[in-house]
Amino acid sequence: MTRSKLAKFAAVAERDNVIQDGDALYGRMAGQWRQIRFENDNPLVLEIGCGRGEYTVGMAQLFPDKNFIGIDIKGERLWKGSTRALELDLNNVAFLRVFVEQLADHFAPGEADEIWITFPDPRPKDRDIKRRLTSPRFLNIYRQILKPGGLIHLKTDNQDLYAYTLEVLQERHAKQLLYTEDLYKSGLREHTHGIYTTYEQRYMAEGIPIKYIQFQV
Repeated sequence: MTRSKLAKFAAVAERDNVIQDGDALYGRMAGQWRQIRFENDNPLVLEIGCGRGEYTVGMAQLFPDKNFIGIDIKGERLWKGSTRALELDLNNVAFLRVFVEQLADHFAPGEADEIWITFPDPRPKDRDIKRRLTSPRFLNIYRQILKPGGLIHLKTDNQDLYAYTLEVLQERHAKQLLYTEDLYKSGLREHTHGIYTTYEQRYMAEGIPIKYIQFQV
């Protein structure tokens, strides 16, 4: 491991806006995120697999009356997002370093108001279907921690993941289902708040249409 990575891991470990294994509050936040971390009763929005936290931070800037938590297992990525949140003095942002499979251990039933999944690994191999973040396995976890009627949003460049997700949702008779194969040529672009991640801009520059799905579980 490089010195740069070690330095970033050490910085993340000292930050109040990141919760990870080893912290005093780790594993004790379920049902208490608003009271303990944010000290308000505002809606709670999660970004699953947040990477550098570009969407989490972007939404936090646009919606100061909501709380945002970026979730990822990669410490180096969380360093980037947490650094940006600190630079912008955003008190409505936090990051949680856990595997997505562990979400129900860190959020109470119905605690989250909304979930975003932005450009996840499409897991193209058949043996990895269960690891796709829109597989039934994960949808069941999201349903547990979301309030009734809470929305989930998916943005992806990957056609196969888009088609797979639609198939799963239609089999489950998902509600409030909106979708498009070309977000920025559709009437749904307003649902994504005009935030573009670094990867998204790269895909768009290559002429790859951005797919979007909104749904309830």
